[in-house]
Amino acid sequence: MRDHPRDARSPHPDVWTGRATNRVQWLLALLGAACLALGIELAVDSPWTNGIAPLVMAVVGCIAAGLLVLFGTLAFVHVALRVDQECLEIRCGHIGVPRRRIPLSQVRGADFAPHVTPRHWGGWGYRWRPEKGTAVVVRRGEGVILRLWDGHTFTVTVDDAESAVRVIRDRLRPRAPGAAH
Repeated sequence: MRDHPRDARSPHPDVWTGRATNRVQWLLALLGAACLALGIELAVDSPWTNGIAPLVMAVVGCIAAGLLVLFGTLAFVHVALRVDQECLEIRCGHIGVPRRRIPLSQVRGADFAPHVTPRHWGGWGYRWRPEKGTAVVVRRGEGVILRLWDGHTFTVTVDDAESAVRVIRDRLRPRAPGAAH
């Protein structure tokens, strides 16, 4: 965790953004790339002498496993959280997929979670557990737990989660007519 400024009196920005990154995922992505390269090497320059079927199975297996590991890990190298006046948007990886948009009208409350771990959710990534709800977990550490009006929860790991919770709670408070945002 990092030290974050904790001045609750400072005004919130119109759009709050935060992210969390997992550098270990890069090592897994390299493993996937190596497996993919092995599959390509087998396909291009193989001294295989035991028939074509085992060679095809080895090539397809290496390429499939490499692509699965490579793209599966790159999708969850980081997560970005964006909170504006109307919704929260969670985007994963470099291309922003998977993505989830939650209107603030569907959020009942927000809580700070000081210790979210992949072990509690069954691993890294986009997770669902019937007893816990849904989560995007890219690393262990602090996170935001959203309590939704339909009774579900949504947890996301993000740096400076306390600040995100303050911004979300502030935006959930009813405003007096004519009050400035």
